[in-house]
Amino acid sequence: MATKKFTRKEIAERNSRADAVFIVDNLVYDVTKFLDDHPGGHEVLINAAGKDATEEFVDVGHSLDARDMMKQFHIGELVDEEKTATSRRGVDWNTGEQAPAAPAGSFMSSWKFPVVLGLLMTVLYTYLFG
Repeated sequence: MATKKFTRKEIAERNSRADAVFIVDNLVYDVTKFLDDHPGGHEVLINAAGKDATEEFVDVGHSLDARDMMKQFHIGELVDEEKTATSRRGVDWNTGEQAPAAPAGSFMSSWKFPVVLGLLMTVLYTYLFG
């Protein structure tokens, strides 16, 4: 069975409580029937309706169970020319395995910055109060 293709314009028109559809990782989800059952409240889904909600979805840190549950609301995907690159490290929703790592970011956005900052603060504290 062929996957239904949607344009961003089509998705943008489906942004109400009666028809709540959004995009996550270039896939299209119709969550209209899930609005009242969403643990975060229906407002969160309505605010995401009609948009690409990938960033918001990832930022919340949904569990594997939540990601698995989303499969039942999957109705299609974006047309190829409107897809965006998904370079995040995540979990493959079909296998549950880790996806390939995203390219390394800058020093400020990596785990190294807080470690170096912590060491620097420890040395400074020891020097000033030790």
